[in-house]
Amino acid sequence: MVKSRDTETKPTKKGLSRRDFLSRGAGLAVSAPILTGVGLPVPAGAAADVKISGPGKVPITLKINGKAHNLSVEPRITLLDALRNDLDYTGAKRVCDRAVCGSCTVLSDGKAVYACSMLAIEAQGKEITTVEGLSSGGKLHPIQQAFIQHDAQQCGFCTPGMVVACKALLDKHPNPTVADIKEGLGGNLCRCGTYVGVRQAVMTAAKTMKGGPSNG
Repeated sequence: MVKSRDTETKPTKKGLSRRDFLSRGAGLAVSAPILTGVGLPVPAGAAADVKISGPGKVPITLKINGKAHNLSVEPRITLLDALRNDLDYTGAKRVCDRAVCGSCTVLSDGKAVYACSMLAIEAQGKEITTVEGLSSGGKLHPIQQAFIQHDAQQCGFCTPGMVVACKALLDKHPNPTVADIKEGLGGNLCRCGTYVGVRQAVMTAAKTMKGGPSNG
């Protein structure tokens, strides 16, 4: 004999039926307090102190490679999107878009960061340096020159982010060891596997930046 679905609505000896539990849970969800963007209840009296931006476009100012840029973006827009779509700085590449591969690496106040995981609105007041900002007067940065010298790029898609990460590494470790290089570039992946050439390029660039020979 097949049991009727109505049998599921009867309370068990231990308490609520599944249907009662779900219906009451839905009621609790409707009456729950409004949550902030990070999923936490807004403290009583704190709403007046919270500055809300968006959802429409808001004016921001970004300082990229020493130049200030005024633009209007939605608060959800990442620094990578603002660089590529609004400011035409296309050196930083979108690959994983998940802060894993490092192809979108830029410098924020000298620190290597993933542009795909930083909001453009958060980058205000910071010195942002992209791969375009490393060369000067038509002359390549020693790191860029060393990458060419040691054939440290193949398809080139990861190269801009890798070069920027190398800049952050050498600023922190002017005399890097192999261990320093492996650790400092651990957040940048190369699908072509040019890691040996990259390490050689870093060593050569370190010598050049100290005034030594660049023939590594």
